[in-house]
Amino acid sequence: MEFANPKILWLLVVVPLWIAYYVWRSMQGGASIVISSADSLRQAPHTVRYYLRHLPAILRVATLTLIIIASARPQSVEHETKTETDGIDIVLAVDISGSMLARDFQPDRLTAAKEVASQFVANRQGDRIGLVVFAGEAFTQTPLTTDQSSLQTLLGRLRSGVVEDGTAIGNGLATAVNRLRESDSKSKVIILLTDGVNNRGQIAPLTVADIAKEQNIKVYTIGVGRNGTAPYPVFDERGREVYTVDMKVEIDEKMLREIAEKTGGEYFRATDKLSLERIYEQIDKMEKSKVEKFDITHVHEEYLLYVLVAIALLVLEFLVKYIVLKRIP
Repeated sequence: MEFANPKILWLLVVVPLWIAYYVWRSMQGGASIVISSADSLRQAPHTVRYYLRHLPAILRVATLTLIIIASARPQSVEHETKTETDGIDIVLAVDISGSMLARDFQPDRLTAAKEVASQFVANRQGDRIGLVVFAGEAFTQTPLTTDQSSLQTLLGRLRSGVVEDGTAIGNGLATAVNRLRESDSKSKVIILLTDGVNNRGQIAPLTVADIAKEQNIKVYTIGVGRNGTAPYPVFDERGREVYTVDMKVEIDEKMLREIAEKTGGEYFRATDKLSLERIYEQIDKMEKSKVEKFDITHVHEEYLLYVLVAIALLVLEFLVKYIVLKRIP
């Protein structure tokens, strides 16, 4: 409860003063009648009027108190904060080809990519995020969702070797574009991460980039792998690592840069996990969701109830004083 004119409440100091005056006046007594003895009066039974003799004064005090409170305009105030989020639809397109097991990242490229992407997802509150993976083929790991827990679980389960090996960048990008084609979000983004060149698939990456541009989809491309060569594990037929070899790092940076430029995105090169983390942080800053907060205050005037009760008490005082306790003229 709040009051629009709280200073008026200072008038309530009149109430105890009036009560004190009434008590003092009652103790002084009123008009007197001289009689020979009061014994008979003491033995007389008390009537209803005797017990109600102070009721008019009590009703008047209550009426005065309510009128003062009503004059201060009591209000019930509700404060509400409304948040509107204009989220972004994001698809992570991740390369899971065999070359992503190279160990120029710790512990390897794919594991580092999963861990950094998981942290990126955790920071994107209110956004819908999907996951597409590709090697020799491409498929949707999860459609657009706000369920971060499930998305991070699926990210953690990514591994190489589940589909035919190769690097079908065009197919991966096309699958990601299809995920966003029916999105009604104002902002649509693809983050494409790969460590190679397009050597498989039926669709040319730059052709898909033109489609993405028509759909107002921005593509950020990330090439992962250090310059020169990178250690790559070699496994036997039982899946056991037997030794490592130095594998040449080949990333089609020219194509990845063209894809980004066509769609209004940007190309990044990550040579270790730390640089990959910084790239995702930079993308996170560039693609901020729009969040607006509105403070809404609802005010409901409550003075009318006090006025009505005060009027009712005033009427009751009149009835008690002039009908129930009617004095002899």
